[in-house]
Amino acid sequence: RIYLGADGTLPGGFGYRLEADFANSDVTLTDVYLTYDATKHLRLTLGQQKPFWGLEELTSDLFTSFMERTSFGNAFGFERRLGFSAAYNSGPILLQAGAFTDDAQALLDDAANGYSFDGRAVFMPQLAGGQFHLGGSVHYRKLNNTASSVSYGVRAFVHTSDTKFITTGSISGVDSETGYGLELAYLRGPFHVAGETHWQHVGRVGGLPEPTFFGGYAEVGYYLTGGDRRGYKGGVFDRTKPAHPLGKGGLGALELNLRYDYLDLVDAGIVGGTQNTYGVALVWVPTDYTRFILNYGHVVYDRAAIHAGALNSYAVDAVGMRAQFDF
Repeated sequence: RIYLGADGTLPGGFGYRLEADFANSDVTLTDVYLTYDATKHLRLTLGQQKPFWGLEELTSDLFTSFMERTSFGNAFGFERRLGFSAAYNSGPILLQAGAFTDDAQALLDDAANGYSFDGRAVFMPQLAGGQFHLGGSVHYRKLNNTASSVSYGVRAFVHTSDTKFITTGSISGVDSETGYGLELAYLRGPFHVAGETHWQHVGRVGGLPEPTFFGGYAEVGYYLTGGDRRGYKGGVFDRTKPAHPLGKGGLGALELNLRYDYLDLVDAGIVGGTQNTYGVALVWVPTDYTRFILNYGHVVYDRAAIHAGALNSYAVDAVGMRAQFDF
């Protein structure tokens, strides 16, 4: 996978970002937007961008704790969308809100006439010698088509897998989606802890049952190398800069992360299964702009959508590794 793009500033308080993802012999537009700094604390953004899903989803792929983000983000279809947003940041307060249509590619289909409203609030003061993070978000999406359907599912810990052992299949008669998220984190020295939850309610027409699905994760991480800490900036995790980089008298930064991840896709007659993931990641950052991640996950399924023989309760093991650099 290759991300190619550019960002910068323009006279008059404007800025821009253009980026495309080259993967699997395909090209996908990711961030394509124009910004305007209306005041010192207020930034306006127009274009394709991420609605304000939460802490990990808004953190760059370059700086996440694991190769893949949490299962509920993948299952509930967190994606970039075309729209207009505003972000207000003053001291420890961050407020974000926007109105969006679908992603740029989907808008090539005339039937893609839905819209959404998304908002997020974060309180991020310094606390007891560390960085505290408390946030919440709310999301409402109107599909605007009574014949619409949705499907929620996720691969087993690594995105390169083709199999979704947990999936709702197609849910018909969907009119809207309403999501609520909570996020909590604390960073101090080499240690960090983080967790998020998300509820996804499916609104349907004609008196059909309306399920509410749930997901969440909790993780803890620790740098095994002295003087290193996880980066944090503007309500998201940021770049780790090794205290002793490789080639300059050290071996870089080495971090161990442990995570428990839960996803429940069973409600109101929909049986997509439940998933419990126990993950460990070893992250080596030899220099500011190079990174290696080794992941292992033990994924336990109950009432799985895909049966293993006569069983719908079983476990899957997944191992993955990623090497990356950016410039």
